[in-house]
Amino acid sequence: MKVTIIGYGMAGSRLAAELRARQADVKVTVLGAEPHRAYNRIMLSNLLAGKVGEADVEITEAAGHGVDVRPGATVVSIDRDARTVTTACGEIHPYDHLVLATGGEAIIPDVPGLAGDLPERVAVFRTLDDCRRILAVAETARTAIVLGGGLLGLEAARGLTARGLSVRVVHAVDRLMNRQIDTGASGVLTRTLAGLGIACDLGAETARVASGPDGVRLTMADGRVLAADLLVLACGVRAETGLARAAGLAVRRGVLVDDAMRTSDPGVSAIGDCAEHDGVTGGLVAPAWEQARVVAARLTGEDPDAVYRPPAVVTRLKAAGIDLAAMGALTGPEELTFADPARGTYARLVIDGDRLAGAIMLGDNPAIGTVIQLFDRGTPVPSDRRALLLGRALGAAPVTVAESPALMPDAATVCQCNNVSKGAIVRCWRSGARSVGDVVAATRATTGCGTCRDAVCGIVDWLSAVDSPASEVLA
Repeated sequence: MKVTIIGYGMAGSRLAAELRARQADVKVTVLGAEPHRAYNRIMLSNLLAGKVGEADVEITEAAGHGVDVRPGATVVSIDRDARTVTTACGEIHPYDHLVLATGGEAIIPDVPGLAGDLPERVAVFRTLDDCRRILAVAETARTAIVLGGGLLGLEAARGLTARGLSVRVVHAVDRLMNRQIDTGASGVLTRTLAGLGIACDLGAETARVASGPDGVRLTMADGRVLAADLLVLACGVRAETGLARAAGLAVRRGVLVDDAMRTSDPGVSAIGDCAEHDGVTGGLVAPAWEQARVVAARLTGEDPDAVYRPPAVVTRLKAAGIDLAAMGALTGPEELTFADPARGTYARLVIDGDRLAGAIMLGDNPAIGTVIQLFDRGTPVPSDRRALLLGRALGAAPVTVAESPALMPDAATVCQCNNVSKGAIVRCWRSGARSVGDVVAATRATTGCGTCRDAVCGIVDWLSAVDSPASEVLA
């Protein structure tokens, strides 16, 4: 079988790796529009902050063993009748099954001054090339405005602050991360960001942008003028559906897919940010990777009946000075909230029956791991809600949270993006892994958002120190 994947981002590269790992009789061609090796888009904020280099965000190649990877090969058309795709340079690639992993494109606000090619000191924050552009301008900049107060905008702001720039976030909505957190959490987060040198203008509508060699000026709807050396646009992402639409596939906000990730043409699948499943488009890595697993299982015959079930998604914002986890619903039958703005701490639990329907955990709270596990597994919440809300029961010891890997349950999820448990890491160790790199290569832990790296390193350090037979390790 010939499988052609259009898109060499996090979804396309994962599917290629999944197909290769199954060692089935499948020949895979991956066509990527970007001229780079696949990279971890989530880690671009760390690249912006100077914490990592470009080599550190690259994803291990899936090339070889029946996988032909071609970066810089932009597909311009799909012929579903002939089962071929054509690239910009005129190459024609046949397929037995086609997978669209075209991702999303950054939204440019409909604001005067941003139409057409972006001015020199204005950049979106989406791709590696965007990151390079931002860094080039930042070298001679002292101030920056980030337009957009969602997850990506805040990560960009924190990265630029780490570069020594004075940063202001301008957000049209009246609260930060309005899709994930409530007004109370936004207030605490705004105060935390101010302490880190990031000012926030909320409910601020931009009326016009003017740019010149000396910087950028934003005229706001209320008449104020904000000036900076650099403007970064982080206003959201829309599914890239141009190819699918031109090929006659069913499209709404994204390319419509069923539970098997098939489009309106059974010979074509779609995964990742470009796909729309049950009314939901992408944006996070865990669903994209689960979609890749489903498609790989079906195409290789490993599980012809595999279906996609959206995983419980946890949104993490974890940068220097900020630790935020948001998940599920913001409202429900039972709602408990605790806020300590002075300490930068906020917690909200939404409970339906005896299950956690949603939560927001901001700041230093030792119960955050327990809350994520309760949400992820759908297990009953403890009767003492305060233990989760405050991180401890009043007048008692802290809520049960593993202070050492030895106390962590084997089933505890360490890497949410790749669904890697502590037990999987231990089994990997038993099989001969002797370093963090070995564990990452075998389990893919840390290769998503990267926030679990400290936990993985801690478990590996513990295993190294214990150096016991597995029966003792797991005891």
